[in-house]
Amino acid sequence: MISLISGADNAAAALNAQRVRMDVVSQNIANAQVSKGVDGQPYRRQQVVFENVLQDQVQLAGDALGGRPQMIRIARIEEDKQPPRILHIPNHPHADKDGNVAMPNVNIHEEMVDLMVASRGFEANLASIKTARNMALQTLQIGKR
Repeated sequence: MISLISGADNAAAALNAQRVRMDVVSQNIANAQVSKGVDGQPYRRQQVVFENVLQDQVQLAGDALGGRPQMIRIARIEEDKQPPRILHIPNHPHADKDGNVAMPNVNIHEEMVDLMVASRGFEANLASIKTARNMALQTLQIGKR
């Protein structure tokens, strides 16, 4: 028998993961022009790394489907390894002797796409929770008849 609760748990874990992803993307966008941080270096883009987690406690539900259910979670948030962008801005306060400034390795267009993807993933998981809830309510209504 398929468990609606484990499905909702998986969707809730995915909601949390997408929320953190949206937070990280928002932080990247907010710091896209920070040429010198606390460490004296330009801001480095952050990215979320996800991982799948097998759920042994719901093995019976997974075996009915031909495998164990999986849940997504955040493995870590890491810095992007791309070098900073070098721009020629002679009047910038952080410009070197040649007028070049090291700027963050953040591409606003890529960040906006990441934000839209995370938002759509959040919406899809929210819809699946609502559907599971409606199915459970309809199941209870069958029992009343």
